[in-house]
This record gives sequence, structure tokens and C-alpha cells, in this order.
Amino acid sequence: MFAHGAINSVATGLFKIANDIRLLGSGPRSGLGELILPENEPGSSIMPGKVNPTQCEAMTMVCCQVFGNHTAMTVGGSQGHFELNVYKPLLAHCMIHSIQLLADAARSFTVHCIEGIRADEKRIRDLMERSLMLVTALAPKIGYDKRCEGRQVGARAWNHAEGRSRAVGLRFRDGIQPARAAGQDDTPRADRGHGGPREITVLENSYGR
Repeated sequence: MFAHGAINSVATGLFKIANDIRLLGSGPRSGLGELILPENEPGSSIMPGKVNPTQCEAMTMVCCQVFGNHTAMTVGGSQGHFELNVYKPLLAHCMIHSIQLLADAARSFTVHCIEGIRADEKRIRDLMERSLMLVTALAPKIGYDKRCEGRQVGARAWNHAEGRSRAVGLRFRDGIQPARAAGQDDTPRADRGHGGPREITVLENSYGR
């Protein structure tokens, strides 16, 4: 039971990973589209341009079977009378079945999906630049209330951080720098965040300081 509990935990993690990859690779129009999945098949028969996440789907189905095996083992392990448990054949079958399924699925998932995944950097950059979360960086300068106002205006009218900043009366010298805020540039850590220069330099604020 303890051994299959570990296998069940692995299946739980793989289930989430496969679903995350499936969502991040959804597209080409209305999905997230941040990942480019390997084209193992010709594509969707009803949605041109869509790459079916077949390896992700296979992995999630295998994980569901492992979950089912774990449930069967939980019931089987709770049965028996005194020193005898006649459900041991069930326990052995479920254990072997889960090991074989998960090993085969993990191997196929690695070779036919993970190793061929590419990041769609243009799509990721576009989504990042249009993210309303960028307005959060304005809070130290214009306060929480005005920041929220800017986000609400931006959601309706502006697609980029510069446009949203103008909506609340701000002009920037360098603009919002998401990469720097996320620590993905070469700026020394001591110069980032608290105690260092702000990522955003405000030249004009119609709301005052």
C-alpha cells in the first residue's frame, strides 16, 4: 500500500504537468498558445492549424487508471479477516498494472512530447506586454486605488502598459520593465526591488505624490 501510494503521488504530479502543457499549448487562435507542441499527427480534423495534445491526453488517461488502481488497492487492503487477506491477488495485479502503465506512458511522453516542446517567444512576449498585471508595478507610485482604476480602464480600452499608464496620467522614461521586475535581466540583485531603484521612473503624475 505504501509503495503504490508513492506511485499514486507520481501519477498525481504527471497528471497536473500533462494538463498544464495541454493548456499552454492550446491554440492557435483562442488558446494560450505559449508552447509549441510536437506535431506527431496530421492535426485536428475539425480545427485547422490545431496540434492535438495526444501525448498529454494519453498521460492523463494513464494517471486516471493509476488513481483507479489505487482506489481498488485501498479497498482491497482494508479487507481480510485477522491474519488472512484474500485480496492479495488484486493488490498484486493493481501494483504491476500501475508500474507498467506509468513507465510506458512516461517514456512515450518524454520522447514524443517533452523533448520536442518549444516556447513560442513571440506569443509569450505579446501576452506579457498586454497583461493587466503590469499595472501592479504602479502601486508604489500612484497608490492602490489609482492602480486599480488604471487596471479597470486598461481592461476596456488599452492593450499595452504604456496606454494604461496614460489613462491614469503617467508618463514613463523607461516604461514598465517586466523582465527586470522578474529578475530576468543582468541587474544586480541589490539594485532590484526593496531598497534599490524603482523599476519605473515617473516623470509626471497628474494625481500628485
